[in-house]
Amino acid sequence: MRKILCVDDDLSLLLLYQEELSEEGYEVIVARNGKEALEKYDQECPDLVVLDMRMPVTDGLETLNALLGRNRQIPVILNTAYSMYRDNFMTWGAEAYVIKSSDLTELKEEIRAALRSREKTKKDKKVFEHPADKKT
Repeated sequence: MRKILCVDDDLSLLLLYQEELSEEGYEVIVARNGKEALEKYDQECPDLVVLDMRMPVTDGLETLNALLGRNRQIPVILNTAYSMYRDNFMTWGAEAYVIKSSDLTELKEEIRAALRSREKTKKDKKVFEHPADKKT
């Protein structure tokens, strides 16, 4: 089962994400701010992160940079009510940018696409892996 870490300071949204994404077959881990998200990332090793931008303690930009510093391959989907971040070069490391909505259709589509892309990259890497590079 794929793990998704959802990070948002709005508890009602986290509950919505947890319910909807669990119904899609994902294991959902939640965090209320960036600091908590980084702790849970280290403990849970999620396959994907859904990240709000404006949060207390550690904001989305700081959290995004810290996540990518830990793992350049982790897909991060920015999910925010503020479209102004879309053009901020610091957000370009994210896999996708979704404007918040109570209809999670677009978010779910981006999650599926990001996970498919990550899986394809893993398979391609294995296909092109040189036998001498394999660790025994």
